[in-house]
Amino acid sequence: MNVRPQKLLTEQEVQTGLRLVITEGLATEAMTTLTGGAFLVAMALLLGASNLQIGLLAAWPTFTNIFQLLSIWLVRRYNNRRAISVVCALLARLPLVIIGVMPFFTKGSIQFLIIFLFFYYLFASIAGLSWNAWMKDLVPGNQLGTYFSRRSSYMQILNVILSLSLAFIIDYVKDNYPAYELTTYSIMFTVAGVIGIMGAFVLSKVPEPQSYLARENIFQLFKRPLKDGNFRKLLLFNSAWVFALNIAIPFFTVYMLKHLGLSMTYVIGLTVVSQLCSIFTIRMWGRFSDRYSNKTILAIAAPVYIICIIAWCFVGIYSRFMVNLGLLVFIHIFTGIATAGINLSLTNIGLKLAPNEHAIVYLSTKNIITAVFSSVAPLIGGILADYFGNRSLVINAEWAGPTANKVLHLVSLHDMNFLFLIGAVLAFISLEFLLRVKEVGEVEKDVVVRIMRSSIKNNLKEYFLIGNLISWHDQLWGLFKKKSP
Repeated sequence: MNVRPQKLLTEQEVQTGLRLVITEGLATEAMTTLTGGAFLVAMALLLGASNLQIGLLAAWPTFTNIFQLLSIWLVRRYNNRRAISVVCALLARLPLVIIGVMPFFTKGSIQFLIIFLFFYYLFASIAGLSWNAWMKDLVPGNQLGTYFSRRSSYMQILNVILSLSLAFIIDYVKDNYPAYELTTYSIMFTVAGVIGIMGAFVLSKVPEPQSYLARENIFQLFKRPLKDGNFRKLLLFNSAWVFALNIAIPFFTVYMLKHLGLSMTYVIGLTVVSQLCSIFTIRMWGRFSDRYSNKTILAIAAPVYIICIIAWCFVGIYSRFMVNLGLLVFIHIFTGIATAGINLSLTNIGLKLAPNEHAIVYLSTKNIITAVFSSVAPLIGGILADYFGNRSLVINAEWAGPTANKVLHLVSLHDMNFLFLIGAVLAFISLEFLLRVKEVGEVEKDVVVRIMRSSIKNNLKEYFLIGNLISWHDQLWGLFKKKSP
């Protein structure tokens, strides 16, 4: 297997590599779907995980990004991003097989799951940094948004199909053969590990253009992005944003499974609604990010996402199942639309602001710094969830008359609802840091909003609602500034 980089790549080699990257992405998505999201949370709850342990599982994927210093050292030592990505990907996926087969030989435990998932995320983070820098050189710069939006849409389609199938299987086993529920999750982990290993072999066939990393002291290298004022502003926004979101996001699934009592089919079905909305809109976000700027897309999508987090505070206020389900559907629709734009833009703006010769250093600095905030947040969220577990805040509007008495629940915060409100407030504050970031080709948000409305008004009328929602952040801050002395 030849994994050496090449000085020059032909157009045919580039196109072949791009197709293989999509194939590898599908294998990675299948592996991630089988072992992550609602399925991982459900398995952890089955093993008796506490809120803090749920927070720890949510923290691992980002906390391990701190070890991406190893990736930089390896790239500097061997100057072979493909070999590093492939070897570390293989090392990352072996723990999944171990997690899958161990319950057949010994009793499963949450501690065992937490430990081996740490090594999975550790090697995956090292491989991911090399992969990002490799892809920056492989994918033509003017196609970043279009290519990765297409790749993401294929991965999300697979996620939808696989998630729904697995949800039906798990609910069937849980209802008819409850003793085999943990066994089902074990099989899922084993299959995921095997598919992931196959995906690593596909990745080994993708060509790598030769790169050169400056032979500076590694700590001197890390000072370079921190001295870049504009990139430093991006780090500030990204850190504040992920901290705010990760206080709340890891507990959405826990809330639906434990407090609302929804089955896995409902939870995955709602996730699928969100995924479908991402699939239908991600190429639109990709086109607009290439045509205008990623910062503009963030300024549009992020406020929509914040409104969705606030809406979680109202889930469960009423006891009627259909009312709660309708609100959850609404939340997941707009979460999917906003997430597609946010994830795409955060990835691309980091790639865009990183100079080619120091891309891996810039990207690793971004990942390491945001990892600290992103990993601490769910731990704090778990502690807060326990603290607010026996506390509540209820605000009602009551009508009393001679013939009828009516009580309207306006706000009912309890347990994890407090986390959602705290996360939304912090996310709202973080948007102020985005305004300071400068991006080449940046277009005013209001201009892009008008163009987007005009572009999609004949096909997706619901985007008119998005167009009205995206200006709420500026309007609200305007009110605050008027009132401030």
